[in-house]
Amino acid sequence: MGVRIEHPQAFVDARQYHLNPEQRRPEQLPAARYSVTTTIQDRGVHSFCMCPGGFIVPAATENDEVVVNGMSLARRDSPFANAGFVVSVHPEDTEPFCREHGVLAGVAYQKALETASCRAGGGMQKAPAQKVEDFLKGRVSSSLLPTSYHPGIVSHPLHELLPEGIVWRMREGLRQFDRKWRGFAGADAQLIGCETRTSSPVRIPRDPATLEHPGLEGLYPCGEGAGYAGGIVSAALDGRRCAEAMAQQATR
Repeated sequence: MGVRIEHPQAFVDARQYHLNPEQRRPEQLPAARYSVTTTIQDRGVHSFCMCPGGFIVPAATENDEVVVNGMSLARRDSPFANAGFVVSVHPEDTEPFCREHGVLAGVAYQKALETASCRAGGGMQKAPAQKVEDFLKGRVSSSLLPTSYHPGIVSHPLHELLPEGIVWRMREGLRQFDRKWRGFAGADAQLIGCETRTSSPVRIPRDPATLEHPGLEGLYPCGEGAGYAGGIVSAALDGRRCAEAMAQQATR
């Protein structure tokens, strides 16, 4: 769980293609992408679903939630680049929700942050946001940067909205990445919250050999929603495995 981090695409291009600050990316080159990852006290801190020349988009499924995700059009021609910037969540993080929600404690933990994000944004799918420099210093942003998120953004202290264990790891991750890539956590970087659906908080059981649900004949849980993938490619491959297992079962 975490946020979307947004930079000007020109900044990413300059870094990845070793361009001078005033030099534009040659038209023959695609919008540049990046991937960053580290481990901080046994938790992964990393970018996720990086969208070059892309947009931050709303992805909530209920009216009382704000969830952000990212996408790029085929042209990759947005002036912005964004990526999920997230911290691993472990089962112990969901313990406060276990008594009431049982095996769905992870879903309740996720929902709590999504509804808090909605309240922080003030409604109409506006999202809470904070400049990276202000996030690192623990202060509210007096102004915000331009963004690709069309519903709009509202200044809010994300360091107070997100769980403490996520906040301090995000801060340390940002500092590490900025030391390697000067400007990653600079004045042109902005955080928009919250990114809560990088992976499913539950896993539907399935037989490891047949890939069929052990108690429901003909049901083949697969992909991200069922808890067996963590991205577009892995979901597609898992879907193919399940399709092949279904075909084998049909011929028996």
